[in-house]
Amino acid sequence: MQEEFLHHIWQFQRLDICSLRTTQGDELQIVKPGSYLKSSGPDFFNAQLIIGNQKWAGNIEVHTKSSDWYLHNHQEDDNYNNVILHVVWENDVDVFRKDNSIIPVLELSQFISKELLFKYSKLKQQKSWISCENDIQNISEFVLKNWQERLYFERLEKKSEGIQQMLEFAKNDWEAVFFCFLAKNFGLNINGDVFFQMAKSIPFEIIRKEGFNSENLEALFYGSLNMLTSNHEDTYCKDLYFHWEYIKQKYNLEIAIHRQVEFFKLRPDNFPTIRLAQLARLYSLYQNLFSKVIEASTIDELYGLFAVSVNNYWEYHYQFDKLSPKKKKTLSKSFIDLIIINTIVPFKFLYDRTLGKDTFEDCIEIIEEIKPEKNVVIEKFKAVGVKSENAFQTQSLLHLKKVYCNLGKCLNCSIGIELLKN
Repeated sequence: MQEEFLHHIWQFQRLDICSLRTTQGDELQIVKPGSYLKSSGPDFFNAQLIIGNQKWAGNIEVHTKSSDWYLHNHQEDDNYNNVILHVVWENDVDVFRKDNSIIPVLELSQFISKELLFKYSKLKQQKSWISCENDIQNISEFVLKNWQERLYFERLEKKSEGIQQMLEFAKNDWEAVFFCFLAKNFGLNINGDVFFQMAKSIPFEIIRKEGFNSENLEALFYGSLNMLTSNHEDTYCKDLYFHWEYIKQKYNLEIAIHRQVEFFKLRPDNFPTIRLAQLARLYSLYQNLFSKVIEASTIDELYGLFAVSVNNYWEYHYQFDKLSPKKKKTLSKSFIDLIIINTIVPFKFLYDRTLGKDTFEDCIEIIEEIKPEKNVVIEKFKAVGVKSENAFQTQSLLHLKKVYCNLGKCLNCSIGIELLKN
């Protein structure tokens, strides 16, 4: 018997509350089960009980066996002095307070239905993918939708943590921090980290000063990543190299990134040369890009903002000095969708929160306009009966799988709780 299941039973009062008695034989009435705070100290705070004819107010501690009290050294911790009831599955030893009075015990195994135990064992049985894969399609649309909304905001909270930390370091320069995270997402999974380090290594004031010319920004980006040499054959590449040498001396810069960018396993349109050229063009058009993003109220405005291409050289090249058939390399709608999902919406979410906004309907409206993502996780959810119509739903499912399903947190999940309740 797992302790988390006992927490679930007590929290949601899934027991025969009409005939409860302590192991000492006293009648037990639960006035308030207490608050489940999941912090250090007792499991449930500020509970109210009537034991016998005496009303008690205090905390509740839950264990599989009563002897776990001593196993966890609670007898040495003053935080447990106010425990008024010890809730256990098996009472194998008496537990005493510091004044030698015995702590009343409720042995749950005497008051739980076999049906609930069967449902729990069925939920926890090993499945081929997730624990509820055979039953999740039976969950009501109302429960699933409300849970997905909470999951999505949990995901936004998690993404905003890194942004918040960097804002504190950057003295709340939103434009500078936005540039770093945008650069990371331009690098995708393969080059995201190295692009992020590149962006962090460049003082954003230099971006502001050099942003009038996209070639200067290209030279700055390529040079910072050690992608330029004096041996280039094409005139454009040689010019970039000389621009970089000038900018490097002008601002006393050094190559801080020694890890090489990757081309392997990338489609040509995602080559780091192309993505950096597009990023440079974007910041040559908008040095105040973050402000423009915040002002945008519709997804069409965002699509228009990011509708940038590359200069003439990169229309004929994917790599330095290697000619290729001409192609107009604009940011595709699917790529902009990734930027909106992974950068723009988390920044909007955090920015709105700093302004004290309680609702984030604009974030939901934007993300719901984006088509559902396509990946293995989403396809498997579809196979077990959970279909997605937009990116809001796919993002919530990705968070569900990673944070709850993969870690077996069925009893912290609204779906798992609903399956046990039905």
